[in-house]
Amino acid sequence: MTQEPQPTTYDLYEQGRARLENGNAAGAAELLELAVEQEPEKASLHEALGRAYFATAHLTWAREQFERALELHPTDDFAHFVIGRCFERQGRLAEAAKYYKLACALAPREDYTTALARVRDRTG
Repeated sequence: MTQEPQPTTYDLYEQGRARLENGNAAGAAELLELAVEQEPEKASLHEALGRAYFATAHLTWAREQFERALELHPTDDFAHFVIGRCFERQGRLAEAAKYYKLACALAPREDYTTALARVRDRTG
């Protein structure tokens, strides 16, 4: 009886991303959790898992994954942005603004500046 080979971290990552793109965020999270277990020091894996958690509205889990991605790659503008999104969706606008400002400083993208302006408008 031969045992099936375990999927590689890369296989799990690619399959997880494909599930996420196809709207199966919960299924993506299952695979990406395994990938993170295999290689916990890869920022890209934490970011992908954070995206899956965000898509399933597990905002605290998503934020934790993006925070871990930032520990590994502090200049990841997207991670700063999504942490801001998590805080904004939780009504924690001052914290959201802080992360949006960091994202804008790292990469002045329109979606980042729009999010920052939206939070500033809501906080007066």
